[in-house]
Amino acid sequence: MDSTRQSKIARLIQKELGDIFLKMTKETRGVLVSVSIVRVSPDLGIAKAYLSVFPSAKGEEIVELLNKSNKSIRFELGNRVRYQLRIIPELRFYLDDSLDYIENIDNLLK
Repeated sequence: MDSTRQSKIARLIQKELGDIFLKMTKETRGVLVSVSIVRVSPDLGIAKAYLSVFPSAKGEEIVELLNKSNKSIRFELGNRVRYQLRIIPELRFYLDDSLDYIENIDNLLK
């Protein structure tokens, strides 16, 4: 059960990461990255961001690239939310494959 503070911080991080990825994906044409959900640990030290990548074939590659450039993304996030948060959580990125799962279920039902 998330506290109200965890939920507010998760929404703030989700919004700001979405803006950061939008700016990053303008440079790389043909790939769209969106933040599906962010879950923050109770001590607000770790934020797990689940990403939806289009096209889904490049999903693993993009998530691996983002995990490697974790420090620069965290720095950019820190610049954006420095007045709302005292400590910027450590970021971890995971691939959200729920859309592929839904598409697979639809194909099976047809």
